[in-house]
Amino acid sequence: MTEISAVAERVAARRAELDEEEKLLVERLEKVRVEREDLAAAMRVWERMHAQLEAERAATQAVPAQVGGRGVLLVRHREAGIGEEVLPPDYQQIMKIVRQAGGPVRVKDVGTTLGLEVEGKGRLEPLRGKLTKLSGRGWLRKLPDGRFQLMP
Repeated sequence: MTEISAVAERVAARRAELDEEEKLLVERLEKVRVEREDLAAAMRVWERMHAQLEAERAATQAVPAQVGGRGVLLVRHREAGIGEEVLPPDYQQIMKIVRQAGGPVRVKDVGTTLGLEVEGKGRLEPLRGKLTKLSGRGWLRKLPDGRFQLMP
């Protein structure tokens, strides 16, 4: 009988261990399920925000044109009766910076205001190209010293 009691005690002890382990696993499983629900909710919010941002971006982007098989943004020539809102957003931002300067600005000043890296050879050439394009299309005037100002 002593052997049966010892076996019964071992079985009972092991059952208690398994019950405790089961309890811990159930708690852990519940935490995992809660976290998965949180992640699913976060993904739904992210997808909604992403869709809204894409819709806003699509509404504010300029119409692309094809030049030599490449897509380029249209920067219209300045005409009477049209405002800067016809320009792509990055060009509108450049026009705003030039207007706020109140006088002629250097490419470096515009780059600094935009938060671009202004030190280093060739860093500002894309921005210089945009300013030159705006001056070529009648939005800005390029002065002989290389600065830009609004057209009167």
